[in-house]
Amino acid sequence: MLAAIAILMCIAAILAWGTEKFTNIPTTVGVTLAGAAASLLLIGLDVGGLTFGLRHQAEVLFETIDFTAFVLNGILSFLLFAGSMSLDAKLLVRLRAGILTFAFLSTAISTVLIGFGSWAVFNMVGLDVPLLWALLFGALLSPTDPVAVLDMLKRAKVPKKVETLIAGESLFNDGVGVVFFLVIAAAAGVGDAHVEASLTGAMIVFAQEALGGMAFGAVIGYLCYWMCKSIDSHAIEVFITLATVVGGYAVCAAYGMSGPLAMVVAGLIVSAGKEKAFAPETRHHVEGFWETLDQVLNILLFAFIGLDVILTPTSGAQIIAGIVMIVVALIARFISVAIPMFLVRARDGYGPWTTRMLTWGGLRGGIAISLGLGLPESPYRSTLVTATYAVVLFTIAVQGLTVMPVVNRAIAAGAGDDELDQMAPPPAATH
Repeated sequence: MLAAIAILMCIAAILAWGTEKFTNIPTTVGVTLAGAAASLLLIGLDVGGLTFGLRHQAEVLFETIDFTAFVLNGILSFLLFAGSMSLDAKLLVRLRAGILTFAFLSTAISTVLIGFGSWAVFNMVGLDVPLLWALLFGALLSPTDPVAVLDMLKRAKVPKKVETLIAGESLFNDGVGVVFFLVIAAAAGVGDAHVEASLTGAMIVFAQEALGGMAFGAVIGYLCYWMCKSIDSHAIEVFITLATVVGGYAVCAAYGMSGPLAMVVAGLIVSAGKEKAFAPETRHHVEGFWETLDQVLNILLFAFIGLDVILTPTSGAQIIAGIVMIVVALIARFISVAIPMFLVRARDGYGPWTTRMLTWGGLRGGIAISLGLGLPESPYRSTLVTATYAVVLFTIAVQGLTVMPVVNRAIAAGAGDDELDQMAPPPAATH
């Protein structure tokens, strides 16, 4: 296991160096594309008998690292805490009604649309996937990936209010997606035996996972804030934040609460109080540590996403279905965003182009792949995993690379920055 992680880190470092030195594209996108290209090249050479067993060795290496555990029970906690710390917590609270509307309603609509759409697509190309498994696919693909979205927002100069809406929706819709995923998995007979596939079961799961996770995150976030506020030592305060993430996530895993939501809430509380909790120099060290850790883990995650293509069993029909599902997922995302936007636009003052930004900025990433790979072995698993990879690679490579031109065109066609940021704090209060 240690050797596999060491090799993965070395490969990711080489891919990141090559992307930084020879291209002008974002590092995370570059390492994903380079890793995927390397995997596809290795597969192609192996078909011609030219790798002399190298593909098999690569497969053994990456199978050693459980991608689902690596993401969901590993680096995700650090990435979410770091991402939420970088947000304007006060503005997010102001926009809470719209963010929660999108997190709930958009995820629910998208799950249904992708579920029924994928069921039709899979059966159209001869892949006999049951409706419940198709809805399970809709549940794992509907929540936008906060890690990928936050990385995209750092690169695109999105107006502050819209940035907060996109990031906030992505950070909170995981809890809703998990509820749908667990309940549908139970109905399909592949989930937790203790989860009841009913409205009551969904409410119990939501209370335990989502509400419990957020409440616990608030407790540990305030405790972290209080401890940091009482001292002035950047090394110890960095260590306190690390312990908050590691210890808090472990408790959530042990007691069935949503670790991602707990980390988001904890990070937002620390972010809201960081001016009081940290002295200026200490704050510089703490924020610098989490920013660097966030960048390093992002590179490692996106390199793994690209390289892990080599483990995806595919057939011609599955590849065709995956390509078609890219279009279905985009249409579902647009519809699932347009409906909630109709409800919140007048109140929050979003421009008519914001729906396009939310659609094109709704990236999928490691979380969707982790949930897909975590499915139990069945005749349908490889179909869902292949389609998931197709959508994820498209969102990272195509949407991630073209989001900045979309932002520029949208702003040029819509409102100016002053109108877009009308709910943001004045410059003097902005962090």
